[in-house]
Amino acid sequence: MEWKKLIRLLYPPVWTIALLVPICTAALIYTFIGGYEAHPVAYFTYVLSFYTLTAVVMRCIKVVPKQYRAAKERVYANPVGERIMTDMKFRTHVSLYGSLAINFLYVVFNAVSGFVYHTAWFFIFAFYYTILAVMRFLLLRFVNRIGIGKSRFKELRRSRLCGYILLTVNLALSGAVLMIIYQNKGFEYNGILIYVMALYTFYITTLAIVNLIRYRKLGSPVMSMAKIINMAAALVSMLSLETAMFSQFGKDMSAENQRLMIMLTGAGVSIVIVTMSVYSIVKNSKEIKKIMENDYE
Repeated sequence: MEWKKLIRLLYPPVWTIALLVPICTAALIYTFIGGYEAHPVAYFTYVLSFYTLTAVVMRCIKVVPKQYRAAKERVYANPVGERIMTDMKFRTHVSLYGSLAINFLYVVFNAVSGFVYHTAWFFIFAFYYTILAVMRFLLLRFVNRIGIGKSRFKELRRSRLCGYILLTVNLALSGAVLMIIYQNKGFEYNGILIYVMALYTFYITTLAIVNLIRYRKLGSPVMSMAKIINMAAALVSMLSLETAMFSQFGKDMSAENQRLMIMLTGAGVSIVIVTMSVYSIVKNSKEIKKIMENDYE
């Protein structure tokens, strides 16, 4: 049967896929960097790359679910892994350590780059990551000293404090948008890296939205604030990706339209961050006031 032969073509040996992936990757990079997109040989590269991508996807569909189940079983067999998967408070605690460490590295990298290249662009992002690091440090310090769910009143106060600090993110965001518009600053990701960054950015944004809804239902102000911070960081990453997209694919769009799109996106991100901050501040303040009134009665 012909259709069975065609299906078998989608499942070549592993060694064939391992050979085709680097060949196609190198060919695509050479094609795009060299400006040979319309060359006749390039069309063969596109077809071969499409076939390779299809074969990889089909192989993943067949293999990944089994590997995922096996990996999940190994994780649950480990006491620490089982706790991370089932205890959201512990997972939040661990994630705060990781995100704080990454923020600190970004602060150092951008500060050093600002001094090396003598530009305010990197200092703006050093300031931005410093704000995120301060908020995450305050949440982590609270979790280490008091713990989630131990004192509702103190959780509310710490969450409200981070809400006030989160408002200052708009200072860094405004500075970045102004430099993008008037000094032609922005991010650039060459070749296939821009697709990787786009995939990563959409992933963290989707994850931030899902976690924001999921953790809000648990009723912990500290856990909710940790996810609000993640959401703010993901939104700024979306703005950064937009500038990189314009740099890579925006040659046919006028500079005025690019600036307008960046202004609208920056304004949208700023509005969302302010809304989340103000909502958190108002909600926490009302509950703090209610608790204090009940204590006085």
